[in-house]
Amino acid sequence: METTYLLRRKHKIYTLAILGLTLAVAALAFVCVLVGSSDMTFAQSLAALGKTGSAAQIRIIWNIRVPRVLAAVIAGAGLGVSGLIMQTTLNNPMASPSTLGVSNAAVFGANLSIIAFAGGFLSTGNNLNNYTVGANPYATSVMAFLFAGASILMILGLCTLRAFSPNVVVLAGMALSSVWTAATTILQYYATDVGLSAAVVWSFGDLGRATYRTDAIMAAVVLAGFAYFMVMSWQYNVLLTGEATARTMGVRVDLLRFTSMLLASLITAVCVSFLGVIGFVGIICPHVTKKLLGQDHWITIPVSALTGMLLLLLADTLSRSLGGGSALPVGAITSLLGAPFFLTVIFSGKENRRC
Repeated sequence: METTYLLRRKHKIYTLAILGLTLAVAALAFVCVLVGSSDMTFAQSLAALGKTGSAAQIRIIWNIRVPRVLAAVIAGAGLGVSGLIMQTTLNNPMASPSTLGVSNAAVFGANLSIIAFAGGFLSTGNNLNNYTVGANPYATSVMAFLFAGASILMILGLCTLRAFSPNVVVLAGMALSSVWTAATTILQYYATDVGLSAAVVWSFGDLGRATYRTDAIMAAVVLAGFAYFMVMSWQYNVLLTGEATARTMGVRVDLLRFTSMLLASLITAVCVSFLGVIGFVGIICPHVTKKLLGQDHWITIPVSALTGMLLLLLADTLSRSLGGGSALPVGAITSLLGAPFFLTVIFSGKENRRC
């Protein structure tokens, strides 16, 4: 009787948590659409949202702010869930979408595209007007994704040569991350002022470059990954009890780890290739979720997605409110939020005992 009562109470808490977070995301998304760096008042933004304002105001809302908010929701969910899955499969509380060097590889690919191929010194010289004509944002995103994907496959390929253990994955990721960083530095050293400036600006996490097309691509990948993770949620729960126990219960641990890391990294690669580097979302959200609701992946996966949405929407709202007429890079805001969180984790007694 007591067990039934506790289960019902737990399910009630889970339901209320998901419902509350969903309402919070919807409310913050609505506020985020109406708040920006332009001089539009709340009433004007509301009228433009209903397509009754001026043509310029309607364009600002529907062509800039709405795609931006959608990008925050989609990328926040993807990065939050990816971080949770990586922490589970690698058994490392500090694991995140950047563990495998995905972001570093994407930055190199984007730098190569901007500096050398799609508007950099090889085709436009040191002329800003020429760069504006020659640059192709989709080529940059494709190059960033290709290098991020190649980095994932290289790391997972290296791991299959030896025992596919979490430590091997992390070490391989750190090694390749250093290689991509060094290659990016060398590439930037030979860039012209225009190419270097454009490459550095791209690396800032910026939701302002989102469009309906990029949102649709990100949504397709994130939803596919989310569906797979939910189907495999019971296997992640079993994996928490240990690899030996998971194997006795029929879980193919190596295959689960390989597919999970691959899919989580691909989600990150797609988001980073379109929006730039947005850090700490994949660390903060899973930690907060597990701290409040426990380890059951049937609940932590959707809640990590919702907290990721909430965090990125909050960061985007702050970036446009504090920019003084221009939007700050949202990646800078998430980094500012992530630094004190890291310190809290490091100096907490629980994490120290684990180390």
